[in-house]
This record gives sequence, structure tokens and C-alpha cells, in this order.
Amino acid sequence: MTDPLHRDLLALAREAARRAGELLRDGRPSDLAVARTKSSNVDVVTEMDIAAEKLITDLISGRRPDDGFLGEEGASAEGTSGVRWVIDPLDGTVNYLYGLPTWAVSIAAEQDGETVVGVVAAPMRGETYHAVRGGGAWATGAWEGERALACRPAPPLDQALVSTGFNYVTEVRAHQAELAARLIPLVRDIRRGGSAAVDLCDVACGRLDGYYERGLHPWDFAAGDLIAREAGALTGGRPGERPSRELTVAGAPGVFEPLQRLLEDFGAWHD
Repeated sequence: MTDPLHRDLLALAREAARRAGELLRDGRPSDLAVARTKSSNVDVVTEMDIAAEKLITDLISGRRPDDGFLGEEGASAEGTSGVRWVIDPLDGTVNYLYGLPTWAVSIAAEQDGETVVGVVAAPMRGETYHAVRGGGAWATGAWEGERALACRPAPPLDQALVSTGFNYVTEVRAHQAELAARLIPLVRDIRRGGSAAVDLCDVACGRLDGYYERGLHPWDFAAGDLIAREAGALTGGRPGERPSRELTVAGAPGVFEPLQRLLEDFGAWHD
């Protein structure tokens, strides 16, 4: 049975993700422009990233004023309740800026440092994915009701469809491109969707066999990582480590292990 606190956190996360997703989908201005840049001149923030994070943090803090926050666009508070919200208000900002559909709102809740709730809303797909630790992974969409998620049975690695992403720092991107060139002959194909949260949920849904990326922050993967694991996928970073900025890997059991080994051999975590 789901912990009542976790059930309440899930309901709040789902409401916040839904409302932020509606704001982003319905409120996108026709003249949307870059508000500022971060790690490089192609790592962008729009006014809608900022507005969506404010909507989420205002809603959550109004209901749970003692909780902490860690948000991509600057939300930061220690909190005193033992619960911290890890928020990416718009994962896939460049896609959103260009009018591409692959972007999402990602909200995770941690309790005493462990992720216990994850919600990823992908409004242009009409789908929302969610999980509570120990309760499986679920999605709502065009179908009726909630659908339980399960990763695909593992194919041989040379038949695995794998997704990745690229950093916005030129030197890191160049290394990642070299690594992808080495990896692509060894798998079925490589995809680049542009949203880590959506990629992790696609592993959970069985739409991808594996995923890897270097340079992610906690808000990029916190919710999607839990959803993937609750759908039966394995996730991690370098061998024996958790997902981190060095490396994040997810995959069906039987794909995860050889993919992680290859990435380690290829130095995916290293410039």
C-alpha cells in the first residue's frame, strides 16, 4: 500500500505538472524569444521556463511551505520537512523554442534524500507518466484510464534502439559525437530526442531499449529515473554508481549492462 505522504506528494506533483504543461502549451507566445543563456550561447532559457517554474513552486509552497526546492531556473530552498522537490519546468527548451513537440515538465519529490515520487508531463504527446517508489510506473494518455508501464524485453545489443543527448559546451559535444560514431555500428540505431525526461520515460514505455547521456543535472533525470526503474528498467551512472553529471544510463535488463560497459570502455564520462 502506498504511503499516505507519498500519495499526497504524487497528487500535488501531478497537479503542478498538469498546470505547468497547460501554461506552456497554451500560453506559448508567437514571438517567443531567448530570455538568457547558461553554459553556452546555445544553452537557452525562455520566459516560459521561468514562468512555469514560478507556477510550480508557488503552487507547491502554498500547500507545503516547509518543503525544500531544487529547480533548473534557480528555485532553491533547504526546507525543514525532509521533503525536497526537484523541478525541471521545461525539459527540452530548444525543442520548445523551435516548436518541436518533444518537451516535458519534470517534477520529482525526494524524502530524506531518496526520490519517492516522479511525474513527467509531455503535453504535446497528451501523455503523463508517474511513479511512486515501490508502486510501479503508470501513464495516462489517449487510452482510457491509467496504463501500467513496462520496459521492453531485452534484445541483443546490436538490435537495441538507444537514445542519447548532447551537451551545449562545444568541447563536450565534440567528444560525445565521437563516442556516438563508435557506438552506432554496435546497436540498431541511435535517436536524439532532445529531452532527457522524455527519453527516460520512453525506456519505461518500451519505446526505447536504452538511453545514455553525459552532463545531466538532478532536475533532468530525477523523475524520469524513478519512472524507468519502477517500469523494470535498470539505471545508473558509471559502473556501481548512481546517475550523475558524469554519466546517466538506463535500459532494459540485458541491455543496460552491456551498454554501460561499452560506455565505460569508450570513456563516455570523460572529455
